[in-house]
Amino acid sequence: MTRRTDPEAGRGALAAWATAPDGAGRSVLAPAVRHTLEMFAEEFPGGAVELRVPPYAAVQAIAGTRHTRGTPPAVVETDAATWLSLVAGDLEWETAVADGRVRASGERSDLHEHLPLPGPRRLVRTARRDADPAGHQDGQDGQDRQDRQDRQDRQEGGR
Repeated sequence: MTRRTDPEAGRGALAAWATAPDGAGRSVLAPAVRHTLEMFAEEFPGGAVELRVPPYAAVQAIAGTRHTRGTPPAVVETDAATWLSLVAGDLEWETAVADGRVRASGERSDLHEHLPLPGPRRLVRTARRDADPAGHQDGQDGQDRQDRQDRQDRQEGGR
């Protein structure tokens, strides 16, 4: 896959979103979403699933049946805040689907095994830690979640 988003700009936007998600405007969301979608498509190449985060971008990913015209065999669509929360590990796939924040249809559209993405998750945690070095932003629940994510990163070998 050819990257269309400058990786440095994407990482910077993702870090900006991490420290102020509620105040993130288009200038932050667009490169953060594009960057993470491109990372997802690189990590899970293929064309079986079209992943859409309107109005920012869409990619094809996941090995399997590829489509070239018309409606793809599997579609996942969500908004920018939900997508970034999923890739960062702030939101579980099952919760997002149950809450109607993700619309997924077709074979292979269940992405729970592919999210969060370890690279963006680490970048988000680091940005938040740097923004609040005392570690008070999430309290004990946040620390417990971060400890679980650190263990998972070590088990996955940093994908």
